[in-house]
Amino acid sequence: MHVAQSGIFALGTGSHSYLEFDLHARGDPLTLVQVIASLGEPRMTTGGVNLVVGFRPTLWAHVAPGEMPAGVMDFDQEVRGVDGYTMPATQHDLWVWAAGHAYHKVFDVAREAIAALAPIARLADEVAGWTYKESRDLTGFIDGTENPPLSEAPEVALIPDGSPGAGGSVVLIQKWMHDAVAFEALPVEEQEKVIGRTKVTSTELAEEVRGAQSHVSRTVIEEHGVEQHIFRRNTPFGTATSHGTMFIGFSCDQRRLARMLARMAGAEDGIRDALTRYTTAVSGSYYFVPSVEALRRFASTDD
Repeated sequence: MHVAQSGIFALGTGSHSYLEFDLHARGDPLTLVQVIASLGEPRMTTGGVNLVVGFRPTLWAHVAPGEMPAGVMDFDQEVRGVDGYTMPATQHDLWVWAAGHAYHKVFDVAREAIAALAPIARLADEVAGWTYKESRDLTGFIDGTENPPLSEAPEVALIPDGSPGAGGSVVLIQKWMHDAVAFEALPVEEQEKVIGRTKVTSTELAEEVRGAQSHVSRTVIEEHGVEQHIFRRNTPFGTATSHGTMFIGFSCDQRRLARMLARMAGAEDGIRDALTRYTTAVSGSYYFVPSVEALRRFASTDD
């Protein structure tokens, strides 16, 4: 049985650092994997900080072809929807996520990762995330209500044993900037229709009340009448005047994530997610998050 990177399921951490890197012009993908594997394995629990690492799908497929599910693609094309709506593609080579209870410890681990990777890769983007109230998004609504119970999350998030890439996961990373002024100007009842849930208790509104354009309606993915779940680890980020949500969605099947984006954009049926009128995607990347065993094969054995 393959073991997943533990930080995927380490709930309750209040401080987060999201780092994305690009290889230097002459950087070697194998060296990048070796460096990050040697960094990540000993530090997954150091100081109470969990480290999760993921690679551009085509990069990981090049380095470890036997450890990659078939058909997993980079986020190399923008998502196009109705009325000219788009979500950008900003794919990078490496994603590092440090999460813990104390930000000073997360900060130190993030700096160590950046320093260790400096000879081979440049930091392309850095975001600090944190929790808000009772796991609420900065819209004031509870985030992650539809997540499966933790006991069922591995089945949703991880490639099953017996398949290439077993114990790994495909993760979608998007940075969403909120137009807080516009959203907060709506009456609460209208906010609830945009989201598809009540604001205080996060109770799902009836389908005829929330409408087909609500966020809940657009992000429910079904196949043959069966809902296809993903495992979300979203957090707020930003300042009092410029803020939003880091969407972090893990899945055993990239098609669920891609179809969710298509439905939000209105690419399937011409109905765009109402929430996208109050928040804007400014980044978009897919990464493959290998199992601990797959990473360990590339870790240095030097003392």
